[in-house]
Amino acid sequence: MARRDDPTPPDRGHHATGPATPSEDRPAEPEHGPADPPREHHREHPHDDTPAAPAEREADGPQDGTGEGVDGAVADGRVAATGRRRRRGPLAGLVVLLAVAMTGGALAVGAGRDGHEAAGLTGGAVTPELLAGGSPGTDITSLQARLRVRPKDHAGWAALGLAYVEEARTKGDPSRYPQAERALARSLKLAPGNDQALAGRAALAAARHDFAGALTHADQALEQNPYSERALSSRIDALVELGRYDEASEAADTADARRPGVPVFTRYAYVRELRGDVTTAHRVLEQALAAATSRGDIAYVGTQLGQLTWNQGDYKAALGHYARALAADDGYLPALEGRARARAASGDLTGAVRDLEDVVSRYPLPGPLVALGELYEVRAAVGDRAKARNQYALVDAWIALARAGGVNADLDMALAAADHGDAGAALRAARAEWARRHTVHTADALAWALHRNGHAREALPYARQATATGYRNAAFLYHRGMIEHATGHTDAARTHLTAALKLNPGFSPLGARTARTTLKSLETAR
Repeated sequence: MARRDDPTPPDRGHHATGPATPSEDRPAEPEHGPADPPREHHREHPHDDTPAAPAEREADGPQDGTGEGVDGAVADGRVAATGRRRRRGPLAGLVVLLAVAMTGGALAVGAGRDGHEAAGLTGGAVTPELLAGGSPGTDITSLQARLRVRPKDHAGWAALGLAYVEEARTKGDPSRYPQAERALARSLKLAPGNDQALAGRAALAAARHDFAGALTHADQALEQNPYSERALSSRIDALVELGRYDEASEAADTADARRPGVPVFTRYAYVRELRGDVTTAHRVLEQALAAATSRGDIAYVGTQLGQLTWNQGDYKAALGHYARALAADDGYLPALEGRARARAASGDLTGAVRDLEDVVSRYPLPGPLVALGELYEVRAAVGDRAKARNQYALVDAWIALARAGGVNADLDMALAAADHGDAGAALRAARAEWARRHTVHTADALAWALHRNGHAREALPYARQATATGYRNAAFLYHRGMIEHATGHTDAARTHLTAALKLNPGFSPLGARTARTTLKSLETAR
């Protein structure tokens, strides 16, 4: 099963608990964190995103919230274009279903730990109902209604922009990003330099994988309000995703001192995990879970603990954490996806397939799509090979839609296509992503894409770089071992393939099988 693609967790936990006390001249921001979005949503009309009154439309020209039919037309054209490209093949219907799901049919879910998922949508999970401090009526429909009455409410426009970012992230709907951009621009037009909109721009940039932009906007917001939890969180995300791990660690310490809470705690833990300090990461998350009171926070942090323990090969503990998360919210899809991975690693293939089919029916993003495809390959029942091909093809459809929404999907492309698509396209995407940022994840993606294209010697330095921080990831060790095997470094290959299977023997049903086969051949050749 493929590993999760996006390394930055929207939220993870730290040792301190309770809210920070802002200075007296800086009022506290509304608290927000990874609590799950409401299970039931008011489905606003997709074309009705402009809350400004007619007088405002005339005064201000084209609307920043998307005029009647503007974004709807773009989305419809996008879906139609996708359908035209696929109409000749057997996947046309599946692509249309994916497009429908991504433009409003998917159930809202929370973010994964190292997974913007393959959705790759990172950066400060902010649930719409908490954007204004948890006060009622702050979902998108209510925000639109409020802004029709108060069109010059810059904070309301910032909240609407963040709500669009959150909906794009939770529903896998990249078409929301242009709407978010316009709403945030409207807020800044009404109140230049306001920190809510700048923090929103940071979250939007991170969600689109523009991490340099996210850092710039986060720093701008913090100049206005050093206690902005959203900006502090986005700053950590951006530094992590740019591979600036020492600075990310400092940023996490700063955020913990200023605004301790679940969004900061979870990032603090992930920064420690990236440096190989799993013990601290686990302790921090346990403390965060103990301090969590809302169902959303319990589900979220429980899922983070499940993912951390699964990554270390402790499937029994992982299943326990996912059970707690799902007890808090039985519709929390990241927990359901995590449970599927833990079940697969524990040998429960039937339960794993059932869980992932449930996930992708509502959350058709690259990570779960690839994972389900690999499970079909392993199960190998009648029709499973075709089912697997369909999952991989839908990844391409998601990437096309994501790019149309302004999302940089090169890492998603590289990870999925290297094993399950066009290896040449995977390498081009990996090189492009490496040119933008040097992280352990981009190093691993580039190494594997090079290897899959027959350039193992060029791949080896990147594979070594991917494992240099101490980050304990079995997929990284597996990739390094296979590349070392291809370059004749037999002893090193044996060491790293053994380490991968010892750390997490169920890291991937296909990868683990290949690792075992390769190790057996190495032992036979001794």
